[in-house]
Amino acid sequence: MSIVDSIFMRMFGRPQGMLGKFGGMIMARMNKAFTYSVIDLLDIQPNDKVLEVGFGSGVGIQRLSQLASAGYIAGIDYSQEMVAQATARNMAEIEAVRVDLRQGSVESLPFEDNTFDKALAVNSMQVWPDAVVGLREMRRVMKVGGRIALGFTSYSGQSNTGLTQILTTAGFTQARLVETDRGFCALAMA
Repeated sequence: MSIVDSIFMRMFGRPQGMLGKFGGMIMARMNKAFTYSVIDLLDIQPNDKVLEVGFGSGVGIQRLSQLASAGYIAGIDYSQEMVAQATARNMAEIEAVRVDLRQGSVESLPFEDNTFDKALAVNSMQVWPDAVVGLREMRRVMKVGGRIALGFTSYSGQSNTGLTQILTTAGFTQARLVETDRGFCALAMA
């Protein structure tokens, strides 16, 4: 990995240290509209239980908690810096026990089987060590008939080629791609 790639990974891929804190602030501004558009594709209902993997600075978590006003929002992020930023942004909902944010990895989600109605990851999957393993773990914690959305901006580095096949391999059905002016999204059913 080149020095430039290493810097970008520490800022945006798996944010760490001061670079990660700065990267989180940039991502909160740059990704907000796209994250909201991915969330809109999930048709969040007031009582939904929703999981966001790689929640970054927490702008998506904030929107999810507004939409699922009587539901439960959980998130996991690899980065300690992002957990801190998202916690600060969502403190009132965390204190009300409606939002649960944890540091961890998609390969080992700390949630019970069949918990979530909806799940999403925005600009996250491309930095997972093994996408199929991570998606199988997401499938495990989702209810049958639940919906997943994987969103990628044009600068994420993620190709849409083979993405629906990866979802199918991980146990999802009805996988399809949706193109937007800011990127693309893969949608599927658990």
